[in-house]
Amino acid sequence: MPSNRRSATLIGLSAVGMWSLLGLMTAATGRVPPFLLNGLAFGLSGLGAMAALAFNGQMGQLRQDLKVWLVGVAGLFGFHFFYFTSLKSAPPVEANLINYTWPLLIVVFSGLLPGERLKAHHILGAGFGLLGAALIVTKGRGLSIAPEYAFGYGAAIVSALIWSTYSLASRRMAAVPTAAVAGFCLATSLLSFLCHFLLETTIWPETPTAWAAVVGLAALPLGAAFFVWDHGVKHGDIQVLGAASYLSPLLSTLFLILAGYGRFEWPIAAAAALITLGALVASKDMLFRRSNGGQ
Repeated sequence: MPSNRRSATLIGLSAVGMWSLLGLMTAATGRVPPFLLNGLAFGLSGLGAMAALAFNGQMGQLRQDLKVWLVGVAGLFGFHFFYFTSLKSAPPVEANLINYTWPLLIVVFSGLLPGERLKAHHILGAGFGLLGAALIVTKGRGLSIAPEYAFGYGAAIVSALIWSTYSLASRRMAAVPTAAVAGFCLATSLLSFLCHFLLETTIWPETPTAWAAVVGLAALPLGAAFFVWDHGVKHGDIQVLGAASYLSPLLSTLFLILAGYGRFEWPIAAAAALITLGALVASKDMLFRRSNGGQ
């Protein structure tokens, strides 16, 4: 694997680490409803990125075709809209697991991209990751799929399809600068505020810690993570990124446990083994070539 492709993959993987902080930071915000939290965090991250672009004289990078804007905003806002809808319309355990099919979808559909070749170890690695995510979400207690929650399950499927499609479409639009994500963040913030005013009761962060958590969300999982992910899927190994994304629910659960929001149980240990194995299997090409001096 060329060094620049490997570097882009590692940069993209940093998004997985940032997303693993999402649960912990969200819990620290208290009772702030999801769309309001989305609006605040994406607004802060978008404004911060805009300020950086203006300072560097790069505002012109926001001038993109309508198609680019539709894909970007649909990806960021559409994913969160349907994800929140699924959690409100179906049991969270089942909805969350359905949503976590998006890394597997990225791996499977990546074979349709020009210049990409889907191999058996990519699918196997993503499959191990999905099994690990299932253990984390269900805590080893199984699932209960009830037909009365079909709408919520459908919303979870749509959220998974949106994020996987957005990631793959970003790969097809590799010429679009990552700086354009700043505009996607601001548009997502505005649409999230609109959904908040239509669907939620306003509850602002109630403590300095809660406001600090909002800023933390804007800086990392709902901010920088989307910029490095964009760079990774455009220029790195998208199959490795997809399979390794299952590290996010694992690390998120471990962070919550360390912070006192849960306790360590056997499904977590089993999930850790499965997800780590899956990431290693999917990354076989990259790891093997690196061990041979990148040849």
